[in-house]
Amino acid sequence: MRYLVKIAYDGSKFYGFQRLNDLPTVQKEIEESLKRVFKKEVLIKGAGRTDKGVHAFEQCFHFDIDYDMGLESLRKAIQRYVSNYILVKSCHYVEDSFHARFSVKKKVYVYKINLGEASPLKEDFYLQPKFAIDIKKLKKVSKLFVGQYDFKNFVSGENANTVSLIYDIKIKKEKDILSIIFVGKAFYKYMVRNLVGAMLDYNKGKVSLGDIKKMLDYSQVPKQLSTAPAKGLYLKKIFY
Repeated sequence: MRYLVKIAYDGSKFYGFQRLNDLPTVQKEIEESLKRVFKKEVLIKGAGRTDKGVHAFEQCFHFDIDYDMGLESLRKAIQRYVSNYILVKSCHYVEDSFHARFSVKKKVYVYKINLGEASPLKEDFYLQPKFAIDIKKLKKVSKLFVGQYDFKNFVSGENANTVSLIYDIKIKKEKDILSIIFVGKAFYKYMVRNLVGAMLDYNKGKVSLGDIKKMLDYSQVPKQLSTAPAKGLYLKKIFY
C-alpha cells in the first residue's frame, strides 16, 4: 500500500530535506517517526530536496507499508513523534504507480523579502536587504526567465539535465513583505536562489538585461552572479 504525505516545516532547524548521516534533516526525522509508528524501517521518497535553511509550506513524500490504520490516525501518529518544527498536514492513499518526485506536474516556490525595518525575529525567514529594492526592475528582469530554457548557468553542481519550463513569475507586495513567486515544471539545485540572485544583481546595477539573456541563450557563460540566501525561500505547493 502506498501513501502520499504532505508536510510543512521550518527549514532553519534542519540541514535540508535529504538524509545526511547524523545531521538533523527532515527526511531523517520523518523516517525515525515512521519507524516508531510501524516498529520497522520505513524509507520515504520526497518530491524534491530543499537545501539547508529552505522552508516548506507543502513538501510531499510517499512510502509503502502493508498496513492501514486510517489516514487521520496515520497523520496523528507521524505528528506525535516529530518535532514542533514539522507539521504533518495530510495523508492520502495513492496508486502503486504514483511517485512523489516523478509524478509532479508543477511546483510553486516563493522567495520572501522584508522591505520594512529589519528584525531579528524575521532573520531566519526573510531576506532583509541593506539596499533599496526597485520592484519595477524586478518585474522587468523576471520576464526573461519565463519560458523553456537551459538554466545551466543558474544551477549549481553537476546535473545531467538543466532544461526546464517556468510557466510564470509573479511579484507581489503585501505591507512590507515582497514575494517573488515561481511556477515551473522542475527546479534544480539552487536554481530559484540563483534566479533571485540574478534579479537582485540587476536591481543593483551589477548586471544588464543583455548579460542575463546571454546566460539563458548560451549554456556556457563565464559570469558569476549572486545566490540569494536560503532563508527567504519556501516550497509553497506541489501539483500532481
